[in-house]
Amino acid sequence: MWETYDMGNEDFLWAGIPFNGGISGQQLAPCGAVSASAVFLGLRHRCSLADKEQAKQARNTIRLQAGKLVGDFTKQFGDITCRSLLGLDFNIPGEYQRFRESGRSKDTCEKYVLYVIEKLFTFEQEKGLGLTGQ
Repeated sequence: MWETYDMGNEDFLWAGIPFNGGISGQQLAPCGAVSASAVFLGLRHRCSLADKEQAKQARNTIRLQAGKLVGDFTKQFGDITCRSLLGLDFNIPGEYQRFRESGRSKDTCEKYVLYVIEKLFTFEQEKGLGLTGQ
């Protein structure tokens, strides 16, 4: 989505690397796709802080959309923490490597990323219809 919104700066991609495995494998943190989507929403709706009213509206939109995404994700998958979603503990030596080699990430992590991307596109469609408050 970063290319879609002219955020083609590789710094944005690198900033998301720590979200792998929750936050760098600390799986009691939210799923990296959920965390990254919150950061994306902040970047997507950023505006000048000089315009107080526009900035207030942008903050409200970001909070509403992030809250909706987290709530919908939880309803769909039962939790937002990496460990609960995967049922694995990456603090066990070799567990992350075994997970990656098993190909199981295609049935889990990729599904979560796709879900989040679809939700973000839904927000854009709603914005076009005037449904998101901005």
